Amino acid sequence: MIEEHFAALEAAARRAEAHAPVIRCWAHRLAVVLEAGGRLLACGNGGSAAEAQHLTGELTGRFLVDRRPYAAIPLHADTSAFTAILNDYGEQEVFARGVRAHGRPGDVLVALSTSGRSQNVIAAVKTAREIGARTWALTGPAPNELAAVSDDAVPVDAPDVATIQEVHLAVVHALCAEFDAVNRVSP
Repeated sequence: MIEEHFAALEAAARRAEAHAPVIRCWAHRLAVVLEAGGRLLACGNGGSAAEAQHLTGELTGRFLVDRRPYAAIPLHADTSAFTAILNDYGEQEVFARGVRAHGRPGDVLVALSTSGRSQNVIAAVKTAREIGARTWALTGPAPNELAAVSDDAVPVDAPDVATIQEVHLAVVHALCAEFDAVNRVSP
């Protein structure tokens, strides 16, 4: 079982490497947006929420180099607001309302869903596009609805959720490494 898991991860990571030009482009665009005072918003459910928060933590903290902090907001992390929205508006709106509250034209939303079918994540992407924010998706195998409604996507072709999430983390780290490489600004 263990050997099969690592073999599946290795194969999925090799396939994901084909998306390096997209990830590089995202990092360069993100550097422009954040340096200009824009924000990165991120959302996902369950393990994808953890990956979203991992990404925002790397940008508000540090990754490879010491640099100034950037505005990066995981839309699920304010539990009081999240649960109030969930209670008052339902699960469909939980991320979309966060996008309306925190997003501005020119910002970036990174949306994560291993299935590519999470309706609350898809609603957030649609809302982000309505307000003029750029939308990037990390998904499982394509085609899927989230990839289709996003401006750009990195679909991970893997057999199970765990492997998809592991590759999403590798993509997050690759994005942050490239961001740090192109954005060498002192703290």
